[in-house]
Amino acid sequence: MILASPQQIKEWTEKGVWGKKTLIDYFKDNVSKSPNITCLVDPPNKTALVGLKPERLTYQDLDHAVDAVAEGLLAKGIRKDDIIMVQLPNCWELAMLYLAITRAGALISPMPMQWRRLELEHIARMTEARAVITVEAFGNFQHREMAEELRTKFPSIKDVITLEEVREMSKGPVTGKLDSITIDANDVFTLCWSSGTEAEPKGCPLSHNNWLCQGTFQYETAPIMPGYNLITAGPLVNMASIGTVYIPWLMSGGKFALHHPFDGPTFIMQLMAEEIEYTLLVPAVVNALLKHPKVDEFNLSKMKAITIGAAPPALWSVQDLKRRWGIEFANIWGQNESTANVAGPNDIPSLEMRIDHFPHYGKPGSKWLNVSPLRKNIHLKVIDVATKKELTEEGAVGELWYRGPNVIPGYFKRPDLTEKAFDKEGFFNTGDLFQIKDNDCIGFFDRTKDIIIRGGFNISAQEVENMILGHPKVLDVAAVAIADEALGEKVCVYVVPKGEEKVELEEIKAFMKEKGIAVYKIPERLEIIPAIPRNPVGKILKNVLREDIKKKMG
Repeated sequence: MILASPQQIKEWTEKGVWGKKTLIDYFKDNVSKSPNITCLVDPPNKTALVGLKPERLTYQDLDHAVDAVAEGLLAKGIRKDDIIMVQLPNCWELAMLYLAITRAGALISPMPMQWRRLELEHIARMTEARAVITVEAFGNFQHREMAEELRTKFPSIKDVITLEEVREMSKGPVTGKLDSITIDANDVFTLCWSSGTEAEPKGCPLSHNNWLCQGTFQYETAPIMPGYNLITAGPLVNMASIGTVYIPWLMSGGKFALHHPFDGPTFIMQLMAEEIEYTLLVPAVVNALLKHPKVDEFNLSKMKAITIGAAPPALWSVQDLKRRWGIEFANIWGQNESTANVAGPNDIPSLEMRIDHFPHYGKPGSKWLNVSPLRKNIHLKVIDVATKKELTEEGAVGELWYRGPNVIPGYFKRPDLTEKAFDKEGFFNTGDLFQIKDNDCIGFFDRTKDIIIRGGFNISAQEVENMILGHPKVLDVAAVAIADEALGEKVCVYVVPKGEEKVELEEIKAFMKEKGIAVYKIPERLEIIPAIPRNPVGKILKNVLREDIKKKMG
């Protein structure tokens, strides 16, 4: 499935940043070079997750599993460009399926384990998915049963395939029938989903070439070196884990360790036991690691670099990483649309500057105009929200618009959203506010999108509000983020009861669960107020509510 326009393919190919080599080709190269080294490691708690013992696979093991499962999918009638919805926790089978589904000529649409009927129905409707791959049950929820209900509602879904079936497929024969399937570097490799200001997830299709640009970006800036041992601390379903860890691993080999769900002691143990050299973490996790009462006992001497994202890191934390273990850090910002920027030690040596400065790629006359074949083709503009004119003066704040060979060609089957998001020159409006800084740099300033980021997942405040408004006791509602040390943010809702009704948090939770919404979107704090503060045109004054909840939480 090629969604990039002929003009896009021509431009990026002629500029030398898109080629003909696929991610499958890179993986096969690694198999040939290192067939017997360990390449994929299950989370140590896999038994508790899905009732299976943790496993360690060599490149040879994984290669056979990829091709055997791909042939198994063909036997089930999966064909070129079919879309397969996959809802699995972090385990070697999920990492393998990205490759096996592609090898069969289809494409994967991964989904978080927390998603429920509401989200899955939207994905099935948008994609006309051919199959669903899921677990029997996870966290006391019957996932296979939910998938079977989905199949009865959407005729396009012919198969519900369980994790156990996938494992059986992986032991099957490899006959060579896959060799007749042509995979183009411009074929879509993944169809991930972004939840932002829209109430429903938006499909973000990325090709092999898109992902290879993103992986190259990481190798040039993070810094990661070929063959590093990597680990993902987050779910392998979106940019944070796929783009920063999984794709670099596919490109250049090494060992890839999986972790799920996030558990501090287990994660630290994995860092040491697997001799991890690189990962991506959010500031809250870095802070918790460094403030751990046994931090002096941790041996992280093998760790070379950490990218820190989702929010700017604290200066003391990156200084402590460097002091204790000599770990370099890179400041990273990105979105599922595959916009990304990284401030690494090679480009911005100063720790003090690196925590809030990013290269301003494409700025006329800047030192970033010819740093590499890839990065010289990334162009960033800071646009005044009111006038829509480009800002150039130091200190100015505006929306960041982004153009590059790593960015999605458009939202999947949503030309209306694509038209709003891209301008005529192909720049994508990230919706985030950046400030123009010294030394040809920009810095993240704030989010303009009204989203709440809980544990790496974007939650649309609008979606939460719209659902709670359906509760018979609720007259008005507003959702805002509250700070949380472990997850970054959680959902707090301000509710105006209808008449003399009394509204309790537990009944709001029960109401939303009944609607089939993902559990991470459900509020964890309720504030009852007589009226939602609004401006003269009716827009909710979220800043007033955020300040109010900050004071109440101390």
